[in-house]
Amino acid sequence: MSYMINELTFQIHNGGLGGGIAATVGALLEFIESLMGKTPPEIFAILMPGIHFLDDLHPLFVHYPIALFSLFFLVDLTGALAKKPQWRYVAGWLLYLATVFAAFTVIAGLFAADSVEHDDVVHEIMERHEHFGIAVLAMGLFLSGWRLQQWGLKSVTGNALFLSLAGLLCLVLTMGADLGGLMVYQYGVAVNSTENALSTTEDSHQEEHNVAKSALVQPDAAKPSEAEPQHSGHHHGKHHHHGGHHH
Repeated sequence: MSYMINELTFQIHNGGLGGGIAATVGALLEFIESLMGKTPPEIFAILMPGIHFLDDLHPLFVHYPIALFSLFFLVDLTGALAKKPQWRYVAGWLLYLATVFAAFTVIAGLFAADSVEHDDVVHEIMERHEHFGIAVLAMGLFLSGWRLQQWGLKSVTGNALFLSLAGLLCLVLTMGADLGGLMVYQYGVAVNSTENALSTTEDSHQEEHNVAKSALVQPDAAKPSEAEPQHSGHHHGKHHHHGGHHH
């Protein structure tokens, strides 16, 4: 599967960086041409290698509610303090969209919990992570219904209570995201080991070097060596060894 990832490096290996616009366009056209003979699943794996190697969809959705809920709170708070109803209108739609993505994220997370290998320590962290996620979804649904019905939002007390709950939602969201990061970066949940990743990269680079070396050696193999004397009466005692690069 490593060749799929290497397809995406055309910008660097073909002069896309620092090679000028013409080199970049040429490399892009070559890349597009290389996709023509592949099946739709292979094309998808080349264009979206991260999603292709995902064991579950939770990592794909999780960033959206984090960004949207945070943006909702900042825009809504600014709109309330600056008395700008247009800002609060936009914040409302950010809230609704964040809640929708939160629902997808929680559902995907519940499925992922049953499919990802983990020990007892991680299981305890995962349980707390799930509780935070469900709490965020519940508060998002409640705030969305409150916003749609406009319950007391025209009063100072109602606005203060609404914004306080929105701030609490962001706090719980941050705590849940912290536990998610802990599982991934500390315990490596649902992450391939570094050794496997390095091994795949080494095999890929070695294969590229072998192909390139074969392309250079084969045309000269059929030609007799002009520098080799026809009658050799002695053997050279010195041999030159060239150190190869190992990736």
